[in-house]
Amino acid sequence: MLLSLVLHTYSMRYLLPSVVLLGTAPTYVLAWGVWRLLSAFLPARFYQALDDRLYCVYQSMVLFFFENYTGVQILLYGDLPKNKENIIYLANHQSTVDWIVADILAIRQNALGHVRYVLKEGLKWLPLYGCYFAQHGGIYVKRSAKFSEKEMRNKLQSYVDAGTPMYLVIFPEGTRYNPEQTKVLSASQAFAAQRGLAVLKHVLTPRIKATHVAFDCMKNYLDAIYDVTVVYEGKDDGGQRRESPTMTEFLCKECPKIHIHIDRIDKKDVPEEQEHMRRWLHERFEIKDKMLIEFYESPDPERRKRFPGKSVNSKLSIKKTLPSMLILSGLTAGMLMTEAGRKLYVNTWIYGTLLGCLWVTIKA
Repeated sequence: MLLSLVLHTYSMRYLLPSVVLLGTAPTYVLAWGVWRLLSAFLPARFYQALDDRLYCVYQSMVLFFFENYTGVQILLYGDLPKNKENIIYLANHQSTVDWIVADILAIRQNALGHVRYVLKEGLKWLPLYGCYFAQHGGIYVKRSAKFSEKEMRNKLQSYVDAGTPMYLVIFPEGTRYNPEQTKVLSASQAFAAQRGLAVLKHVLTPRIKATHVAFDCMKNYLDAIYDVTVVYEGKDDGGQRRESPTMTEFLCKECPKIHIHIDRIDKKDVPEEQEHMRRWLHERFEIKDKMLIEFYESPDPERRKRFPGKSVNSKLSIKKTLPSMLILSGLTAGMLMTEAGRKLYVNTWIYGTLLGCLWVTIKA
């Protein structure tokens, strides 16, 4: 009986965020759809400006749960400019929470609405979200030999030509690092060794294609590249690294701290030719690997569980996130209180998903 109660209480920790985040999706998509129609005959910059504002509202609600609700401690190291910039964001990839870490940094620069992702192609089939992410500036890419450089170039060039603010998030490893998936790690290390590159322990060998295309298209538009290294503290055991928390585990408050190290790299310091950039990118991941080795394995207890340099405990004010949560959940609750609203809500889930899948199929 007591055990059942404990398990029930544990599950409730992520039930509320899950219900709100998923439950408000039709409301958000309806609001975006109305604006899309109303702005059809307006200059594109008007649509983009309000779309970015709407996206900021939704992601602020997401951050209410991932920062304020969980009470996670955010420790920032390195250089995070106070002002928004046009950037490429390169980070190690280990959890489904990684994309939210980009939001965590962007909101501290007032750039949350400008976050756009390079995503694996399978995510375009997500109900409602899959189509919307593409509309907001996300770029779906296929892996390895199926990667379409021309398609990515065309999309990025259209954003640059339109003057779209870009906080472009790329995870060069291409798949999530999991220390318990030894076959993936071994294959990554063998790939590096065959090409005369340093073998990495706590990150996978980065892939160059998406990063090179993004930089080549945006180099005259960019301000900088942010090289970001992330650690989720809480699941390592006696210095032995464990699998990073999933979204559910994170919302269940199993991650008390996130350590985020930011290196701001001026675009003039990034080589343009692809092979030179491949070496440069691998060297950046060597730096990440060394920091992670020290974080988990340093013989000096004072240097473990922290990155080099001074850290700042960055707490996000609830004033930045609570209003968005109340607005979207309030609008959703109001819609569900009437029969017509409930019908619209259900139809949005059904037909919005079908139309979204049709759209991404046509665009494929």
